[in-house]
Order: sequence, then structure tokens, then C-alpha cells
Amino acid sequence: MTKSLFLGTAAAITLLAGAASAQTLAQVQSDDVLKCGVNSGLAGFSAPDADGRWEGFDVAQCRAIAAAVLGDQDKIEFVPTTGETRFTALANNQVDLLARNTTWTFTRDVDLKFTFTGINYYDGQGFMVPAGSVESALDLSGATICIQTGTTTELNLADYFKRHGMEYQAVPVQTNAEADQQFQAGACDAYTTDASGLAASRATYVDPSAWVILPEIISKEPLGPLVRHGDDQWADIVRWVGVALVEAEELGITSENVEEMAASENPSARRLLGTEGNLGEQLGLDADWAKRAIMATGNYGEIFARTIGEGTVSNIPRGLNALWTEGGLQYSPPFR
Repeated sequence: MTKSLFLGTAAAITLLAGAASAQTLAQVQSDDVLKCGVNSGLAGFSAPDADGRWEGFDVAQCRAIAAAVLGDQDKIEFVPTTGETRFTALANNQVDLLARNTTWTFTRDVDLKFTFTGINYYDGQGFMVPAGSVESALDLSGATICIQTGTTTELNLADYFKRHGMEYQAVPVQTNAEADQQFQAGACDAYTTDASGLAASRATYVDPSAWVILPEIISKEPLGPLVRHGDDQWADIVRWVGVALVEAEELGITSENVEEMAASENPSARRLLGTEGNLGEQLGLDADWAKRAIMATGNYGEIFARTIGEGTVSNIPRGLNALWTEGGLQYSPPFR
């Protein structure tokens, strides 16, 4: 998964983001469509299916927001972006948010002036190699390595090899699809990106067993949606829709029982689902915003299991992305 950071264009992106309107909700409602920037194609996270319908873990985040804000998860336009184009697309209002497996970093927050609305996936950078070639990333000295250009994976890779006194030759690629093609064709000895991205890619290969993800994880990659600085209301909406999906899993609220839970005696469920209180009003939405989001996509656990979890093509265990009550890091702030 790419994490673009073109320092040469940072100033221009900052200016664009700073000039962006602070009325995103009003614009989305006026247009009656949510424009969501997504990966151009990563199995399980964001990709069109055989009928052209976008599906995946990140896509579900966008659909939940569309349901909450516009009342319909299909009132949405998915805008494929690359590691090189995504930040400019957000800064100049081509998209209303990015849900593109983007790592929350200091520079992206402070210098490029984007607001990250939470961490929906905890990840780390790894390496994939042909089976039987090497057993450890420490055996890759002198290797050619496919890497998507302009990404934080580049800096992570450089730091890791420098720290261990190793040399490498980068084979630059623009997209995940190009990386897969070059790697399988033997243009590089290894492919590096986020471990979840490697798992998603390997799952689409003709013979996944012919490729191995090495055990080393060389970075922290907290991934999540981001919006432009300067529009606190919109940032709050995107943040709390995402959090609502986690809270729903914590409370046992699913896409199937949401109506029943709204009528239950559980005060936390009633506040979340709009039966009592005025949380929707505080966001500038109606009372049923969270109910619609959960009905459209399911809770966080349902989304994970359906799109990338064990038994899917990506077959990724929950791991750090399990609820805090299950030993993971996913944790919802209180809805009160």
C-alpha cells in the first residue's frame, strides 16, 4: 500500500489545502454525491468487482460515510488515485476524503496540512520474495527491490538497509499493479510495501505458494482516512462515522440487528443509534446517521471479515486490528 510523500511538491499541496473551502458537508449534500479517493486496485481494500462495483475494506469506510451523510451508500463516486496523485486530488477538492491506506505521519499532518481522522488499520512494512530464495530481510544485501515511487516505504527501506550496513538497488514502480507485474516477471528480487498489501497482492497471484512474505516488519504504518485541514465539522463526521463502526462491534450491534438494538434498553446503543440524545444534531446530521452507516456496511468486524479477513482472498488475521478487549488496538472513544 503506497504512502506518497513528494517533498518537492509539498509547498504547492500545502497552499492548495490551505485554500480549500471549509464547507465540505454542504458541498457534498448539494452535489448529492460523496467523492472518495481510493487505491486504483488492491485486492480486499479497494477494487472494482466483475460488474464494476467498488468493494473492499477502504471502500466500505467511504460507503458508511455516504450512508450517514446522504442516506444512501451508493451516492458515491470513487476516484482512483496513485501514490503520486492522491494528496493533490484531496488538496484541490477533486475528492472529499482519501480512504487509500495512507500512513499518518508528522509531515502529512503538519506540513502538508491534512487531518487524519483516526487509525482504521494498524500495519507495518514488509518484504515478499520468491519461495526458497531467502529466509530473512537481512539476507537481501545487494538485492533489487521493487518499490512504489514517492512513498514513505522508500525512506523506511533506505533507513533499514543503512542501519544494517546493506546495499540494494531500487526498481521504481508507479502502482501496485505495476509492482506485481514487475516482481512476478523477475525484474526485482523482492517487493516491499505494507504487509497487508503484500498479502493482498500474493493472494491474486496464479500460485500464491510460490511467494513468501518474510518475517521482518520494519516500520509502523498507522493507516486511516484523511481530509483537508480547516474544516473541523467534516473531519468530525468522517472521524465519528469510522469510530461508530468500531463502537458497534464493541456493543454487539450488527447490520442484521441494528433496529433491534436501537430499541433495546442499552443506553450506549440507544445514544449511538439515535434513539435518545442528540449526537447527530451535534455533527450537523440527523439522528439516524450511525444507524444508516452500520446498516449499509456492517460494523468494523463485519467489514474486516467480509473484505480482508481469514477465509477471504487476502486471508489476513485480525492481529493488532482486533478489538482492545480481544488483545488488539481497535478502541472506540465514548459516545457521550
